[in-house]
Amino acid sequence: MALLLFEPQTAKLTDYERELVPVLVKCLENKVGKNKAVKNSYMVAKLREHGLLTSEPRIRKMLNYIRTRGLVECLVASSQGYYISTDIQELDDYIDSLRGREDAIREVRLALEEQSVRLENKQNNNRKKQ
Repeated sequence: MALLLFEPQTAKLTDYERELVPVLVKCLENKVGKNKAVKNSYMVAKLREHGLLTSEPRIRKMLNYIRTRGLVECLVASSQGYYISTDIQELDDYIDSLRGREDAIREVRLALEEQSVRLENKQNNNRKKQ
């Protein structure tokens, strides 16, 4: 379940956003190589120039949709932006980076789950004392 704080960013794609996906796919299809990388903010600005309104968090959500469905294969991200990689080693390095972030997120989740149990126990003990 998404936290209320992040709900607009983590919500599923709207019908409008699903209509924008093919536009983003078309934009990304020729972004082959780091030198052709395109930043999220640039995509938002270009869409706005054409009267299509969205935000950077929602672009990330649409890009996640594109990537997980293979609509643009080998789409990676770097500090330069999003681009299609044709280099196996670069793609493997990117996958390793994703694994590392995935592991780090899991560690934080597990630690917070433990802390939540301790907090709940503490609150229950305080109620019993009252």
